[in-house]
Amino acid sequence: MTVHFIGAGPGAADLITVRGRDLIASCPVCLYAGSIVSPELLQYCPPGARIVDTAPMSLDEIEAEFLRAETAGEDIARLHSGDLSVWSAVAEQIRRLDKSGIAYTMTPGVPSFAAAASALGRELTIPAVGQSLVLTRVSGRASPMPNRETLQAFGTTGTTLAIHLAIHALDRVVEELTPLYGPDCPVAIVVKASWPDERVLRGTLADIAGKVEADPIERTALIFVGPTLAAQDFRESSLYDPAYQRRFRGRGE
Repeated sequence: MTVHFIGAGPGAADLITVRGRDLIASCPVCLYAGSIVSPELLQYCPPGARIVDTAPMSLDEIEAEFLRAETAGEDIARLHSGDLSVWSAVAEQIRRLDKSGIAYTMTPGVPSFAAAASALGRELTIPAVGQSLVLTRVSGRASPMPNRETLQAFGTTGTTLAIHLAIHALDRVVEELTPLYGPDCPVAIVVKASWPDERVLRGTLADIAGKVEADPIERTALIFVGPTLAAQDFRESSLYDPAYQRRFRGRGE
């Protein structure tokens, strides 16, 4: 028996990977985080599958499902939103599986920041403007941030920030980043990227809080801050420059 952890993508059912879809179809048990995973993904479950919404469950209760399936010899498709590598709460489940000697696999998914960038119609790395992207969040009740991982520390680099799980702290985000990026720095907020009710709000550090106050956002939003969000007058990449020789282009000297 194997537990297959699957990144279910940002929301839209057709943004799951082919591997993830096929694993769901092959497993007689599906555990999914119903509060943030689209129920449309359950259409890929085989007929008669045991489907369990883990949103109201404790880790002990989730572990009990793993142990029940192990006794029955049933593989589990364990769906988490976005990609498994960040803020998925997979680590503590894997630790318990290791303790019990239960096998598992991990299948990556489309991360929320990538879906949000697509909603904006933007590349987040622009030549000579910004070549890095910081994925971060702010402290919350569930997970405090390490002391050195602060918005100020990341903001001193001037690079693009993708701030997750922080719409409730937008005023703090603006207050801490304005001295570093300036009030005219572009900001974009993407709400429920790839879902049918996806919404995009654009502004600057100076006016974004007012725009959100006029058009409230309650949850599942990602805040982007950085100059790449509105860059227009930038130099072109050397990737397709005819004068740039590289081995894949097949040109002679």
